[in-house]
Amino acid sequence: MKICVLVKEVPDAAVEKRIDPGSKRLDRSGEKNLNPFDTHAIEAAMQLKEGGAVEVEEVVAVTMGPESAFRALHKAVSLGADRSVHLTDESLAGSDVAATGYALSKVLEAEGPDLVLLGQQSDDGECYTIGAVVADHLQMPSLTQVIKIDVEDGKLRCERQAEYGYDTVLVELPAVISVGDAINEPRYPSLKAIMGAKKKPLQTRTARQAGIEPDRVGYDNARALCTQFAAPPAKEAGRIIEDEDTNETVEQIVAWLDERKLLA
Repeated sequence: MKICVLVKEVPDAAVEKRIDPGSKRLDRSGEKNLNPFDTHAIEAAMQLKEGGAVEVEEVVAVTMGPESAFRALHKAVSLGADRSVHLTDESLAGSDVAATGYALSKVLEAEGPDLVLLGQQSDDGECYTIGAVVADHLQMPSLTQVIKIDVEDGKLRCERQAEYGYDTVLVELPAVISVGDAINEPRYPSLKAIMGAKKKPLQTRTARQAGIEPDRVGYDNARALCTQFAAPPAKEAGRIIEDEDTNETVEQIVAWLDERKLLA
């Protein structure tokens, strides 16, 4: 079995998200990290590889992004991926979800994986849809919000979160699976793994090399565009109640909740 894991470089979670008024796109300047949801996908791939229920020949990390995105791939291989593929091209800048899914699918076509794993969402756009778009282009079954994966007679038995509880689904391979953060606890890379990651193969591909049609990607060909945006309203300052008299404190809290119609 060959597993490809889709990963993404995202702005650090501690950085306040803002829209660049010039480009009307998310400001991606500043500190960046590997999307935390994708670390669960990498861990899921490693557990399948190390579990012994199925033979996994290799785990390949794949990303699309600017030159700096190689750092996300470096983190991915330090977590266990055997090699990585970096799709990077100026023509891809500003691609929406539909274009990004299409572009990634072209790279995956060339890789020919038996299983594609990814985090259920990215920490920046939070679209939840890349897995489904990729699966549609690859004509593979797709599962989302998966929290458990077991191998059963060459198929995967998956549990996925649903509004009413859990679904148990038996899926044939090849397939695209988006995993939730409840699926596992990602490992921390050792110093040896971090240093060794620099020696693992990294393949860089342009849009042309991947066979991507230029009129289907980029900001000018996006199907979804941001036309208006505004900063969120400032949060109201909190109120501190000193507990000098318990009864009076309770009365103040109840009155505060009642003013805001928060009492049943």
